[in-house]
Amino acid sequence: MTAEIVGYARTSTVEQISGFDAQVEELTKIGAKKIFQEQVSSIGKRDQLEAALAYVRENDVFAVTRLDRLARSVQHLCQIVAELEKKKVSLRILSINLDTATPTGKLMLNMLAAVAQWELEMMKERQKVGVQAAKAAGKYKGRKPTALAKSSEVLRLAAEGRTKTQIAALTKIGVASVYRVLAQHRLAGGKQAAAAT
Repeated sequence: MTAEIVGYARTSTVEQISGFDAQVEELTKIGAKKIFQEQVSSIGKRDQLEAALAYVRENDVFAVTRLDRLARSVQHLCQIVAELEKKKVSLRILSINLDTATPTGKLMLNMLAAVAQWELEMMKERQKVGVQAAKAAGKYKGRKPTALAKSSEVLRLAAEGRTKTQIAALTKIGVASVYRVLAQHRLAGGKQAAAAT
């Protein structure tokens, strides 16, 4: 079986469908005859990407125009690369002239992954330092629980006779959170009644 260049083109749900044209043109220029295309957000399920990864065979080249068209995160990229390597398929990213069939391409990919991981660790460290400084200054209150913030709305809907499932859907909180708010309200009501006697 002859090796082939297999292309993958993606536009997000907010981009024009015409966004495919430039990608398809670039992929066709490098010899891609089979190009999988889909319009899906960066976090959406990518059926065509999965189909493309299932389609490629040993010695094929899997090509994309830009890295952000392919992976949603470094972890996602590493998963894709591992799957391609297992099938002995190389990855080519046109915009940065990266080709994992070459030692330089493999080095570039590893460096990209390492830099992205470093940036993630630095961001976490800065966040931790910021939280500690806010706590020391008495300004850090932590995240306000969503269910607690919607207690009055939950109680109002319960008083209207809505089911717990309906309340959860309307307030966009979990059913367990609805039960918790109602239980806390009953408990508070019981304490108030006891204090009044």
